[in-house]
Amino acid sequence: MALIRWSPRRDVWDPFASLAEIQNEMNRLFETSLRRPTGIEAACSALIDIVVENDNVIVNADLPGLTKDDVNVMLQDNYLTIKGEKKHEVEQKEANYFLSERVHGSFTRTIELPMAVDAKKIDARFKDGVLHVTLPKTENARPKQIEVKVS
Repeated sequence: MALIRWSPRRDVWDPFASLAEIQNEMNRLFETSLRRPTGIEAACSALIDIVVENDNVIVNADLPGLTKDDVNVMLQDNYLTIKGEKKHEVEQKEANYFLSERVHGSFTRTIELPMAVDAKKIDARFKDGVLHVTLPKTENARPKQIEVKVS
């Protein structure tokens, strides 16, 4: 005997039912495309934190297993791009791999900065697998104290 999935009868056409189905599919699409990378996806890209201070925008990127020579940082039109490549270690020809999860290859991560920064004063440092980029805000982007006079 075959099993058939039950669905309610739709004797009367309901235009809003189709809209609800479309909305459910759009929600599912956004939930899967905007989620934070995990597992292998996270290992193939740089996970970042962006902190906005009074005078600086600070970007920290986790890049385990890389050196400063493996990383390239660029700023163009208020977009910060971090490129890197994790080189593949030499495989042993005689070895029979039971499991190999360590990823290798290149990645690119581009983020739009929340405000204008001074490209001439950017400081990028790489220590213990973490890239620290300090981007000073432009004079126009810095908060200004305005004195209020009472008359």
